[in-house]
Amino acid sequence: MSNSNHAAPQLDLFSSEFKDKAYSFYARLREQEPVYRFTLPNGQVAWLLTRYEDAQAALKDNRFIKNPHTLLSQEQMNKMMVLPMLERDLLTNSMLNSDPPDHARLRSLVQKAFTPKMIEELRGRIQEIADTLLDKVQDKGKMNIINEFAFPLPIIVICEMLGISTEDRDQFREWSDAIIEASNLPEKMREALPKIQSFIKYMGHLIEERRKNPAEDLVSALIQAETEGEKLAENELYSMIFLLIVAGHETTVNLIGNGVFALLQHPDQLEKLKSNPELISSAIEEILRFYGPVELATSRWANEDVLLHEKLIRKGDMIVAALASANRDETQFEKPDLFDVTRKNNRHLAFGLGIHYCLGAPLARLESQIALLTLLRRMPNLHLNPETAPLKWRPTYLMRGLIELPVVF
Repeated sequence: MSNSNHAAPQLDLFSSEFKDKAYSFYARLREQEPVYRFTLPNGQVAWLLTRYEDAQAALKDNRFIKNPHTLLSQEQMNKMMVLPMLERDLLTNSMLNSDPPDHARLRSLVQKAFTPKMIEELRGRIQEIADTLLDKVQDKGKMNIINEFAFPLPIIVICEMLGISTEDRDQFREWSDAIIEASNLPEKMREALPKIQSFIKYMGHLIEERRKNPAEDLVSALIQAETEGEKLAENELYSMIFLLIVAGHETTVNLIGNGVFALLQHPDQLEKLKSNPELISSAIEEILRFYGPVELATSRWANEDVLLHEKLIRKGDMIVAALASANRDETQFEKPDLFDVTRKNNRHLAFGLGIHYCLGAPLARLESQIALLTLLRRMPNLHLNPETAPLKWRPTYLMRGLIELPVVF
């Protein structure tokens, strides 16, 4: 049994270069060291789980918790978080970082807005947005899929659900990118602080405005929410709105962008989908598996000592489940590095599992189905713009998405 006293190598999970070779790196770890101890740039030591069965178990195992406050000292928390106390308090008190019973209380407040029935009612509006975005570029014969289609579509949808002015969407993107790209990087987090403070200030104005003038939207509903007589605390309200804005578009931007990229890389599969649009559901599931929008699940913490593959994970240790690796695990998927839009029984972990399963999964699926079908129907000759430099993955820790994706049609 190996313990955790030896120095753990620093792993650069953040760079575009790492993303390029990540899948071969994961394959090596799955075979040789499925529970891999490494150091993050903020000095935090963590365990990376790369096999499907281990990742799946960790996502559901109540020995691994989401809120480290009960385990770590204030000093350890400060070292890890970098953000000043106020900003940290307002951005991290969401259901994403909570455990039962808090988690169930917070999730129940927004759950009804994301039921399959509620999401299905958005179909017409999502179709309208997709067509409007493509109308703008149709005559140009080229576009950057990320900036002109994959980003605006989900941000317009989530802004409308929350009751936020869509004119502010580029501002959101700037704030959201800054926060996501600075995650676990102390220097970048310090640089991003003014943007984070602007975001918090914006949310403050929004909450104040909705308190005075409630409307038929999610922010008003959250302010008025009563579950068993409990309202959201102020910091929970900020954190929930922050989570819905960021998670409400980041995942889908990557899902649409990665989907177009995967199809353009595999022309036979692109043709198959164009000839059989009814394959769209299984195509989306295969995109989620092959180039999932979330590379790594958000951190969990061992609530007690856990022995896994002869490695001792101590109480208080951080755990990271590599979803991208689990979704290419040879023991679970036949020919895992093959992209196949007709793949059956595709039990990927792209949206997580257990009580933290992605609340917005039905919305992300619907948005990406409509986006891809509309794109392929209206631009059947879509291909990568040959004049562009090699495509680069965004330098982020949790996400997998392209910086840009220039196409011609």
